[in-house]
Amino acid sequence: MNLFNIIEEVEKVDPEVYGRLSDRRSVIKNITSFGTKVAAAALPFAVGTMFQKAYAQSGAKPTVLEILNYALTLEYLESTFYNAGSAKGTALIPAQAASYYFNQVTKDENNHVAFLTTVIKSLGGTPAAVPTFDLTAGNGSGNGPFKDVLTNYQTFLAVAQAFEDTGVRAYKGQAQYLTGESNRVVLTAALSIHAVEARHASAIRQIRGLTPWITSTATLGNDTGIALVNGNYDGEQNVIQGGVDVTTLKGANGGATSVATATAAFDEPLSMSQVLALLVGSFIVH
Repeated sequence: MNLFNIIEEVEKVDPEVYGRLSDRRSVIKNITSFGTKVAAAALPFAVGTMFQKAYAQSGAKPTVLEILNYALTLEYLESTFYNAGSAKGTALIPAQAASYYFNQVTKDENNHVAFLTTVIKSLGGTPAAVPTFDLTAGNGSGNGPFKDVLTNYQTFLAVAQAFEDTGVRAYKGQAQYLTGESNRVVLTAALSIHAVEARHASAIRQIRGLTPWITSTATLGNDTGIALVNGNYDGEQNVIQGGVDVTTLKGANGGATSVATATAAFDEPLSMSQVLALLVGSFIVH
């Protein structure tokens, strides 16, 4: 993966990205030092930390068309992933799982792509082009950390979970920019897709034998058991909502609320830059 190209993609949405990270020289120094600090397989996910810090207090506000094309790119990735999996048939996905989940979710993701493309055109915009994806996160080599994603059902499920959980947070992160009467139709459509993505996430987590909601510890938001996607779940361990520490509230049995219960009761948003670095950027060939 070419990390400079990921920054270029973010720069299309936020021209001030270098100023948010630090000066350009420092950014280049930080990027080139990643290779000596992080295993190659984890490199696509390590860069996410840099963006998370840069945008933690960012006030950057994307336009409606930018948000829609961002959502379209997410849907391109998911659609490509599920279509590729479905094309493998029972060699990858058991027939019962296909009937119960994957046939429907593939249709959903394809419909999301078609819908968002139509909306963008109706608003006078140009839909983003379909990127070239490497579903192994190997930057075109097909030999990334998920190199058996289309031959190993368990890897396929794990990547599907990361896509769905992150996608839910991605849509939530943009809702704040779609408020106001003029954006009501777009907001309603985005929330409708968000709800379906949440159902997808719940279903895939149940297939994997996990709770249908994210349940975190005090220090780790990732409950997948896959360290490579820690960044995708960062923030899910948050127990402070509206200035209230949820663990200080009494639970149903009158006792204290556990961290697991507090984190399961709330979901956290992800910013556009975080998702570009953590999810989309990891699977786009640059």
